[in-house]
Amino acid sequence: MADQKSDQPRKRGRPRNSELSDVKAAIQAQRRLNRKTDKVKKLRRNLTVAEHKLRKEKKVLTSNVLTQSETKELPDAIQEHLTETGSYVAFMPNEGPQRDFLAASEKDVLYGGAAGGGKSFAMLIDPLRSCHFKEHRALILRKSMPELRELIDKSRDLYPRAFQGCKFREVEKLWNFPSGAKIEFGFLERDADVYRYQGQAYSWIGFDEITHLPTEFGWNYLASRLRTTNPKIQTYLRCTANPGGVGAQWVKKRYVDPQEPTKTFKGDDGLTRKFIPARLQDNPYLAEDGEYEKMLLSLPPVQRKQLLEGNWDIAEGAAFPEFDIKTHIISPFDIPSWWERIKAVDYGYSSESCCLWAAVDPDDKTIIVYRELYQKGLTGDILADRITELEGTEVKSIAGVLDTSAW
Repeated sequence: MADQKSDQPRKRGRPRNSELSDVKAAIQAQRRLNRKTDKVKKLRRNLTVAEHKLRKEKKVLTSNVLTQSETKELPDAIQEHLTETGSYVAFMPNEGPQRDFLAASEKDVLYGGAAGGGKSFAMLIDPLRSCHFKEHRALILRKSMPELRELIDKSRDLYPRAFQGCKFREVEKLWNFPSGAKIEFGFLERDADVYRYQGQAYSWIGFDEITHLPTEFGWNYLASRLRTTNPKIQTYLRCTANPGGVGAQWVKKRYVDPQEPTKTFKGDDGLTRKFIPARLQDNPYLAEDGEYEKMLLSLPPVQRKQLLEGNWDIAEGAAFPEFDIKTHIISPFDIPSWWERIKAVDYGYSSESCCLWAAVDPDDKTIIVYRELYQKGLTGDILADRITELEGTEVKSIAGVLDTSAW
């Protein structure tokens, strides 16, 4: 007879040792995977926090291009990210003014002051911020073509490391980037040279040593070439300078005088501007051994104040090169009516006429200039009327001396 099936439930056998090993191995593998997943999430969180912090402190350029081999200064999460993606740091700005210049959001910025502050290098780096857009076109200028050689040589070392595949066309003095972006080198030796750029459009224009321009005509004309068809590209005017030079006065009036350094202001033309002062101490590569500073200290007083101290208030041919705002400018106060007052007038028509009013401190005989008239195009009669008008609040007539050419 065939065996009949039993109604009793069959007992399960105990799992074999191999099955237990497989289960344990699977559990351990899952735990390892969970730990790695948690670690990856943590690294991503750290990376996000670090990137946010860097953006907040303006330490990352909008082009995502740095430069130098100082990656050890970056947060651990950033270093791990660079290693994993095969990226590297091509340039890292010096702390202080150089970083502030590269991070500035104002339309028109001057980075100027002492020699050796890293200004020219920053001028080369700044246009890279938009080289990942094909519509980006930048123009870097100097007064003459020979003065561009050093900038071009530096760009040959830097640009290929920052953007692999970029090519330099020697004849046109033009860099072509893989995205289609372009950086052009040019010169502006005379005012008429601006018409070389007529009909051109640039999203970034920079002038290295802009005080070499005698007037602001060329710079204003170039500003009319600043435009782009890509709304993602911000357009900028950037310039660097040392105090002094034929254009020092208009540069000072445009950037230095209107507002305190590093403070944003709006010009009469509606453009936002900023002046960022440079100091030798901001560039550790030149300041560290003190040799360059010794060379600047050996210069004549005027050049020393301009190139070492970054002083914009002293000019070539100044009668008093020792002039210092901190020493020779005092806070306003009510001059006692009984103090002796004097004036001196130097007449000019094509050049400015100047009239200075001063009071004499009776205690130490210090002369304090408290009013100034400085204006060109005045005839003798009109100058006399202006002086009389300005003296309207004086208690009594003020004696003085007048340049004999006025007669």
